Amino acid sequence: MVPPSSMDVTVGESIVLPCQVTHDHSLDIVFTWSFNGHLIDFDKDGDHFERVGGDSAGDLMIRNIQLKHAGKYVCMVQTSVDRLSAAADLIVRGSPGPPEAVTIDEITDTTAQLSWRPGPDNHSPITMYVIQARTPFSVGWQAVNTVPELIDGKTFTATVVGLNPWVEYEFRTVAANVIGIGEPSRPSEKRRTEEALPEVTPANVSGGGGSKSELVITWETVPEELQNGRGFGYVVAFRPYGKMIWMLTVLASADASRYVFRNESVRPFSPFEVKVGVFNNKGEGPFSPTTVVYSAEEEPTKPPASIFARSLSATDIEVFWASPLEKNRGRIQGYEVKYWRHEDKEENARKIRTVGNQTSTKITNLKGSALYHLAVKAYNSAGTGPSSATVNVTTRKPPPSQPPGNIIWNSSDSKIILNWDQVKALDNESEVKGYKVLYRWNRQSSTSVIETNKTSVELSLPFDEDYIIEIKPFSDGGDGSSSEQIRIPKISNAYARGSGASTSNACTLSAISTIMISLTARSSL
Repeated sequence: MVPPSSMDVTVGESIVLPCQVTHDHSLDIVFTWSFNGHLIDFDKDGDHFERVGGDSAGDLMIRNIQLKHAGKYVCMVQTSVDRLSAAADLIVRGSPGPPEAVTIDEITDTTAQLSWRPGPDNHSPITMYVIQARTPFSVGWQAVNTVPELIDGKTFTATVVGLNPWVEYEFRTVAANVIGIGEPSRPSEKRRTEEALPEVTPANVSGGGGSKSELVITWETVPEELQNGRGFGYVVAFRPYGKMIWMLTVLASADASRYVFRNESVRPFSPFEVKVGVFNNKGEGPFSPTTVVYSAEEEPTKPPASIFARSLSATDIEVFWASPLEKNRGRIQGYEVKYWRHEDKEENARKIRTVGNQTSTKITNLKGSALYHLAVKAYNSAGTGPSSATVNVTTRKPPPSQPPGNIIWNSSDSKIILNWDQVKALDNESEVKGYKVLYRWNRQSSTSVIETNKTSVELSLPFDEDYIIEIKPFSDGGDGSSSEQIRIPKISNAYARGSGASTSNACTLSAISTIMISLTARSSL
């Protein structure tokens, strides 16, 4: 009744070929399908083929059709007394197959003439070709510029332009139609473009530094794929700033990236105009733009003056100095502070550096009650100058090691009252000057600090939050050991304010809400 009909489909589609009959229901009926003369095995080919329909239908579903599914399909229907068959042709249209025989017909320093043969169009005319190239320096295959710029489906030759001289290339061609872009061709043979004069100059020409009477010139090397030929090298040109005559040096190495000119006539930190050119076997290329590079500096010749140091705590000291009183022949870029304990050797001293005109610095992480020696030098790119006179400073005694103990807190009338025992410093510790009370909400990370010289403090804090509190002594030697964290829980509104109570009742409730807890800190009391 409904035989399969010929169809025209595109790769990736799914279709149903009908095969529906009328028959005597007293007879068993069997549907089979063949493809290009071979019986379809639905178990083996179940990814693409499936028989669908009821007793009187043997429709064939083909899912995710591929080019290989194009051909002749025959539905065969059989009972014990009769047999029928019907056929249909399936045309599958897809993106083109790979072009063939890509050949480099002619090559110059920047172009390559290519030709190829078309591959199968897979029932959809080829509309265009794209040429790709690959070199030892590229990341995979890259599309290239061609003449004509757009290669139509009936053109089988083109000229690739914009190639780099003296680079080995291979090419391939990709065809496209309205369905999509096809598979690429096999690569062509590898061919090297011809040599040419270099065109790319070194980047980031700069320099500076070095030793006395030196001019140091540096640059970034030109990549191999941009050298355009064999025998690549550099021409370094330089002259004192404002002079007319260039001095030239030839470096016959493609890997050269630095040149040092040494001459007693080179004055410290003098400006030079510098440029770097390129050449290869074909001849000389261009020079880089001219830039200014300074010759090597001379170390500072005078020491800093008026060195002074003071102790800030048991671990910190501060050092002050003044710029050299006499004129320096060497430019000062900063200062180097050397410090060491009296018990240690000077050669094992530690050093810190400042930058620019800064004439003071803080030194941290020192030992308490220790004598330190300090000296200061000026420095620049050539090195350090002479040392200042040595000064001495003794760090303060360490802060108290004993934390506050026997901490008691009371809460009443939106206030928290804290009391604790006095901390007594040991003989080798700094005297207690006061106490720091650190508090924060339980949900916050930022901490507030109150300082007092007493052993009690009153905090006006709302009762609707939990609080974390610590107490520690402070002294000339710094902050001492902290108590354990104390958690003060929030007080409910019913206890803190009462509910519709008179003034006298509120006072009674306030008295009831007073909580006293004694906490012993980590110290052994």
